[in-house]
Order: sequence, then structure tokens, then C-alpha cells
Amino acid sequence: MEQLPADAAILLSWLNMKLRDEYSSPEALCRDLDIDTADFEAYIAARGISYFPEGGRFVLN
Repeated sequence: MEQLPADAAILLSWLNMKLRDEYSSPEALCRDLDIDTADFEAYIAARGISYFPEGGRFVLN
């Protein structure tokens, strides 16, 4: 998880940029960065972020 930003606002922006520019889904991002999906979900949830599949983006809760 050290490759992910710790600050919630920066993380949100970084994740949405990655989805827009490089990855088709959060799962693809996790595979490429070799991050366990459950650990990733816990990490973003702890920072108040969740994935909004209908919009294809991450949002603040």
C-alpha cells in the first residue's frame, strides 16, 4: 500500500486519474499494483472513499 497516497483528497484524485487514464476498473488497478483487493477496499474505506460503479469513479462518502 505504500504506493498509494495517504491523504484522502490526494488519494481520491489519484485514483480517479488512474481510472480515467490507465485502468478500466479498480480490480485492474489492484492487479497491476499487486495489491490485494480486500486490503485496498479497507484502505480506501478508512479514508472515507468508496467506488461508485455506475459513475465509474471513486467518491467521498
